[in-house]
Amino acid sequence: MRALRRLIPYLRPYRRLLAGGLACVVISGALGSINPMLLRRGIDSMQPGGSVSTAWRVAAMMLGVSLAGGVFRFGMRQLLNALSRRVEYDLRNDLLQHLLTLDAAYFGRTRTGELMARLTNDLSAVRMAAGPAIMYLVNTTVGGLFALGFMLAIEPRLTALALLPMLPLPWVMIRLGRQIHERFEEVQEHFGAMTTRVQENLAGTRIVRAYRQEAAEERRWRALSEDYLERNLRLARLQALMNPTFALLGGAGTVIVLGAGGALVMRGTITVGDFVAFGMYLTMLVWPLIALGWVTNLFQRASASMERLEQVLDSMPQVTSPPEPRALPATTGGRTLEFRDVGFAYPTPPPLVPTTSEAISATMSRSTEPRVVLDVAHSKTIGTSGAATLEPRWVFRHVSFTVPAGATLGIVGATGSGKSALIDLITRTWDPTEGEILLDGVPIRTLSLDTLRRELGVVPQESVLFSDTIRSNLTYGTSDDAAVDWAADVAQLTETIRDFPGGFETILGERGINLSGGQKQRAALARALARRPSIVLLDDALSAVDTHTEAAILHGLREVLAGRTAIIASHRVTAIRDADQIIVLDGGRVVESGTHTTLLARRGRYWTLLARQQLEDEVEDGAPEADTPAVSG
Repeated sequence: MRALRRLIPYLRPYRRLLAGGLACVVISGALGSINPMLLRRGIDSMQPGGSVSTAWRVAAMMLGVSLAGGVFRFGMRQLLNALSRRVEYDLRNDLLQHLLTLDAAYFGRTRTGELMARLTNDLSAVRMAAGPAIMYLVNTTVGGLFALGFMLAIEPRLTALALLPMLPLPWVMIRLGRQIHERFEEVQEHFGAMTTRVQENLAGTRIVRAYRQEAAEERRWRALSEDYLERNLRLARLQALMNPTFALLGGAGTVIVLGAGGALVMRGTITVGDFVAFGMYLTMLVWPLIALGWVTNLFQRASASMERLEQVLDSMPQVTSPPEPRALPATTGGRTLEFRDVGFAYPTPPPLVPTTSEAISATMSRSTEPRVVLDVAHSKTIGTSGAATLEPRWVFRHVSFTVPAGATLGIVGATGSGKSALIDLITRTWDPTEGEILLDGVPIRTLSLDTLRRELGVVPQESVLFSDTIRSNLTYGTSDDAAVDWAADVAQLTETIRDFPGGFETILGERGINLSGGQKQRAALARALARRPSIVLLDDALSAVDTHTEAAILHGLREVLAGRTAIIASHRVTAIRDADQIIVLDGGRVVESGTHTTLLARRGRYWTLLARQQLEDEVEDGAPEADTPAVSG
């Protein structure tokens, strides 16, 4: 229940709603406790010598009290349910806002489906505690206290006897509540695993079909669903036990009242009206006990879910803006970028995502056995704590270069040589493990993330587009439609867009699924250029386009990049051959640097890469193979 204290700041802005709703709860509880006393008076008035007019007046008063109670019950639901929705709204916004501040390390170790489950299922459980659970807790408490007070006023000794069977109630509540908390947490964790499985299957549906794994995925899903069903049934059995237990304790009190109270009526100690009113008050006391079980269930569910949401809210990014950020000097063109002896190793390797129902079930289980996960990328064994027993391998080390303002740097190397990681360091997706990166002489760690990234136009290796119109995707980060049209021309995208039925207003599918790989890359390039950034970063941004389109795009980029600083990373030498400076990455180090002409003259690693690519191009084009391809400048 400690986790629910986190909700207090979210309730504070709506304290008027909370106070008004609780006032309605108290008043409705008070009005509800009046009717048994009125009924007692009405019954006693029907005894020999009583007045019929008194009975009618009592009936009219009971009707008025019931109507007034109904109005206040409507008010308490209206106010407190509205409160819970507002808290849910604020909490959801804070969660998304916080997620947007987290860095690549967090998302590398957290599954997307798990986050989706927390932002939906867990958030709904917390909402129930922020409104309905508070309402019913206060309602049952107030109703029970009023009932207990009137019972004591009628007959204290009979009240003590009626309460005797309820003494075990606190112990039962604590024990069952703890078990509900644990089992609901297990259910929510497994729901996260199921959401992850669905997300992966929908995102990878082409692969599933291409490899004819529909039946296998269905079996895995059935196993997950059966496990989820069993966990829910275990929780349901516990919940089914709670209410009958409370009803049994209350029922035992009713039996005592029938026996002992009936004897008191026959001896004339209490009247028939007293006996009926006492029985009604006992019912009003027993019902809160039963409702208290449901309220306990709500709070325990919410506590388990809030703990899971806290794990998100308490996660802190490793890449942050400094407390007192520096400013960049004003410029109308590019900026000078410098790497000083930079080295990088991924700080924490992301865990492998389970791919079978057995692996997910094992991860979700409460077993105390050490969980061993093989980290393929770093060739290490990770124990239960998740910490690597050995240092991770370096992606690259001792990288130093300077790109003058307005110049273009080409980075070439085989797959896995660290090109993308180097680009990521410039955007501060990661921070370097050693060394320093400077922009116009200012260390980028001393800049705010907003200031740094405002200068950058980034085209990542994997193009990400949103389910929106083409124009909305291209204007992402700018509102200049003219710049978008210009950028689309540079990216050789205008003619393609005109062929679509809706033109620029064509709605794209999820992640731009109705575009080819090359079209998505060109759209991502246009989006980056439309911002007119001072630094353009292209990370294998043309790998999916054909060589003729690549040549046309690169020709257009020469004019666009004039005056702007550009870094083009590619495994294809043709994409970077016209750069002012080229560095070759191999084995985590810069093995060569220079211009295209000087690097060819050395006949080193760069020459080998170009020769191999020329040979591959000749084979693809159907040209006869040669023992030694002719490499020319």
